[in-house]
Amino acid sequence: MYKNFIFDLYGTLVDINTNEWKHSLWKNMAMIYSLGGAQYTAKELKKAYYDYLAEEIANIPKEKYTTNSEPQIEKVFARMYTEKGVECSAETATYTGRVFRALSIKYIRLYDGVQELFTAIREHDGKIYLLSNAQRIFTEPEIRMTGIYDDFDYVMISSDEGCAKPDRMFYQRLLDKFGLDPKESIMIGNDYIADIKGSYEAGIDSLYLHTNISPEIKGELLAKYQIMSGSLIEARQALFGA
Repeated sequence: MYKNFIFDLYGTLVDINTNEWKHSLWKNMAMIYSLGGAQYTAKELKKAYYDYLAEEIANIPKEKYTTNSEPQIEKVFARMYTEKGVECSAETATYTGRVFRALSIKYIRLYDGVQELFTAIREHDGKIYLLSNAQRIFTEPEIRMTGIYDDFDYVMISSDEGCAKPDRMFYQRLLDKFGLDPKESIMIGNDYIADIKGSYEAGIDSLYLHTNISPEIKGELLAKYQIMSGSLIEARQALFGA
């Protein structure tokens, strides 16, 4: 019986649809920046965003990751002010980033069966952890909004750590932080590489959920459990037999 249940978030517990490519997003964000004194057209802002993002990724110290790095996106939002000569506080950068995120979201909601699975884990004295490739400024309020933040014993987000799944270092940081035995742990996720191959290489069993936003499987699926319906109800049954 597993003691530690490590979850992915998006595509596993939370169903989300975002579009960062639509022109209206960049047009509205350019207006927000311009009203703040940083003059941009939509095209200019979009280019600046991706240029600065690439630079932030390149500047992550190598000791923070092995194969997959993760920047802090609020630095990008701040830089789009400062490069135009406008001072930007940490609070302004965070708020601007969250406005960007809100404008990009079409919908966000929990998948059916999340609370039932969490209840079953607690009934079996399990711990619940989140290991998410995500940005803290986006993800923490979204988890709180969906009502599951307090269900986790700990939330580990890639932007805080500078590395991301499937990097084994990301998994190891969670194991080391709480002294978790990988043989007593299981990763539950919807990405056959980031969640499943990554956890396999870290010596952790996994349960694969094939959901509506799972990447196409193009290689070996290394999961101990495979729920091709994506159902968390079936996941609970596979793990606990009821």
